[in-house]
Amino acid sequence: MTDIKCKVLVIGAGPGGYVCAIRAGQLGLDTVVVDEARAGGTCLNIGCIPSKAMIHAADEFYKMTHAASGPLGISASAPTIDLKQTVAWKDGIVERLTGGVGGLLHKAGVKMVSGRARFVDGKTVVVKGADGDTQIRADYIVIATGSAPVELPFLPFGGAVMSSTEALSLTEVPKSLAVVGGGYIGLELGTVFAKLGSKVTIVEAEDRILPLYDKALTRPVHKRLEELGVTVMTGTKAQSHEASVLTTDAGDVEAERVLVTVGRRARTQGIGIDELSLTMNGPFIRIDKMCQTSMRGIYAIGDVTGEPMLAHRAMAQGEMVAEYLAGHSVEWDKRAIPAVCFTDPEIVTCGALPGENDGTKSAEFPFIANGRAMTTERDDGFIRVVWREADNAVVGLQGVGAGISELSAAFSLAIEMGACLEDIAATVHAHPTQSEGLQEACLKALGHALHI
Repeated sequence: MTDIKCKVLVIGAGPGGYVCAIRAGQLGLDTVVVDEARAGGTCLNIGCIPSKAMIHAADEFYKMTHAASGPLGISASAPTIDLKQTVAWKDGIVERLTGGVGGLLHKAGVKMVSGRARFVDGKTVVVKGADGDTQIRADYIVIATGSAPVELPFLPFGGAVMSSTEALSLTEVPKSLAVVGGGYIGLELGTVFAKLGSKVTIVEAEDRILPLYDKALTRPVHKRLEELGVTVMTGTKAQSHEASVLTTDAGDVEAERVLVTVGRRARTQGIGIDELSLTMNGPFIRIDKMCQTSMRGIYAIGDVTGEPMLAHRAMAQGEMVAEYLAGHSVEWDKRAIPAVCFTDPEIVTCGALPGENDGTKSAEFPFIANGRAMTTERDDGFIRVVWREADNAVVGLQGVGAGISELSAAFSLAIEMGACLEDIAATVHAHPTQSEGLQEACLKALGHALHI
C-alpha cells in the first residue's frame, strides 16, 4: 500500500472539489485531490456542459428546419442531423475542458490520485484504485463528492429507461420520449429532443412544471413547450414502462425511451462518513459558515451539503474553504446565488421573490417592449425587480426570456453590491440589448418607465 501525507485532501474533483484544490495549491498548501472519474465531475462530464452543447445543437437544427415558415424570407432545403457526429462534437468539448482542469491542477502543484476514497478515521482515507490501494493522511479533508440522479424503483435505469447521463449519449433520435419529472433537467433535455424531432411527453406529479419556480416565470416556458408540440401531463404519476409504453395513472403514453429526472441525491454512500458520525441535515452533511462539518478538520462543499445544488455555489464554497485553511479571514456570506433554467425560454432567478419578505414590492418590464428581443423574434418573457420599500434596495431579480442566462451576473452583482433602484435606473445600458429591460424594470418601479 502506498502512503501519502498532505496538508489538504479533497475527495471529489467536480467543480467544487477541483476549484478548492487549485486555490489551495495556489496558496501554497500541499494538496491532493481524489476521484474515481475524470476531473470535472458531473458538471463537465455528464451534466452542465454536455447538456448545453446539445441544447445549442438542437436550437440550430430547429431554426434551420423552421426557417422557411418564419418571417425573415429565408428558405432552405430540409436539413438532417447526424446525432453521432453531434455527440462526438459534444464529447470533444468535454475532453478539452476536463483536460484543461487537469492542467490547472498540475499548474497549482496539486497531486491527483485516481480511485474511490473511503474514510478510515477523521484524518485518514484509503483510496482503492486500478493500481492498488493508497493510504492518504491529511491535516484537513474536504468532502466534495457531489450528487447522482435519483432512481425510481418502478422505473430502474437500464434498457429504454435512462438518466440524463444516458440521454446525453444517445446516437439516434428516439421517435417518442417520455420525460418523468418536470424540473429543469427534464425540461432542458425534453426540449432538446422535441427540437430534434422526437414526440415528447412530460409527466409531472405536481400540478405544474418547474414547481419550485413561481407561475409567472414558468408560464412562457409552458407556452413554448406547446408550440414545440410537447405534451405536458401535470398532476400525473408514472407507474411502469414496457414495450414502448409508459403507464401512468392518467393513461398510457407512447415512449420508445423514458428519461427519469425526478431529482438528485447526495453522494455520501460508500465513503465511510457513517463511521465518522457526522451531523446530518436529512440526507445532507450539515456545515457551518466556514463549511466545516461537526468534526473538526473535516469540511464539506457542494451538493453533499444540500440545496441549491449548483456548480457555481460549489465553486464559491471550494474557493472559500481553501482560503480559510490557508489562514485567511473568510466565511460564507453570499447574499444571493443566481439559478438558471436553460429551458426555452431561459429562466433566471436571484434573491427574494415577490411577497417572500414583508415590506417589499415588485415591478416587471416585458420583452414585448424591448427592441432587441423583437429583432431576434423572441419577445416572450420579462424582467422583474423586487425591492425593499424602506430604502429602495434591490433584494431580488428574476427574468424569463431567450438568452437571459447571460444577465444572471448582472442580477447577482446588483444584489451583492447593495444596489438601489436608483443605481440601476441611472446606469447607462447599451441599446439595443435585452439588458435594457433591467433598467426599465427599475424605472417602472420608480414610477417613470420610459418605454412602456
